[in-house]
Amino acid sequence: KRYPSYAAAACIARSYKSTMDTVFGVKYDGGVVIAADQGNARSILMYQRNLDKVVPLSSHSALGVSGPNADLVNFSEYIQKNIALYELSNDGMKLSTHAQANFMRGELAAALRRGPYQVNVLLGGYDADTESSSLYFLDYLASLQKVNYGCQGYAANFCLSIMDRDWKEGLTEDEAVAIVEHCMKELQTRFLIAQPNFIIKVIDKDGVKTAKYGADPADT
Repeated sequence: KRYPSYAAAACIARSYKSTMDTVFGVKYDGGVVIAADQGNARSILMYQRNLDKVVPLSSHSALGVSGPNADLVNFSEYIQKNIALYELSNDGMKLSTHAQANFMRGELAAALRRGPYQVNVLLGGYDADTESSSLYFLDYLASLQKVNYGCQGYAANFCLSIMDRDWKEGLTEDEAVAIVEHCMKELQTRFLIAQPNFIIKVIDKDGVKTAKYGADPADT
């Protein structure tokens, strides 16, 4: 009988961890709502319950990330700093949300055969040039899809049907937030894993702002 190598077992464990995290995204008319659970855990141990997994990439885009904390921080900071470098190197020219999504996809694809980032993400942004918002779904295998709503992790089993029923063209910000809160309530009722705290961020023409949180990320 063949047993998996330690490296393979570690990869499987890290991939499993990324499905235990929860990230939601809902696009509305004029912006995007992204929410994530605030737990930071490994195996049977909970490290913290106030982690901010929705990372601002630019003034008008943010990335909701699920995965092991090391890859979560490494990947999100790598993308964030490269986007900032591009802006500094090109006289303040900002990458569109579409360009940011394709840059991320390229980095995930390039890493696949070197050492994959075990992250599944949702990218939301608002583009002033087109006065429109957009939401992108990416996974660790570098698949990319533009969506109106999305969910990463086991939470998708509970929440995609809610999003499919409640989402409609012309949603307002309050309606989008209500969909996300409905999904959170469903998880807290049905999901085996306790996720008591979530952080909700909104990206619109005014930038990235925190709408609500269960535990203050600044409370260290």
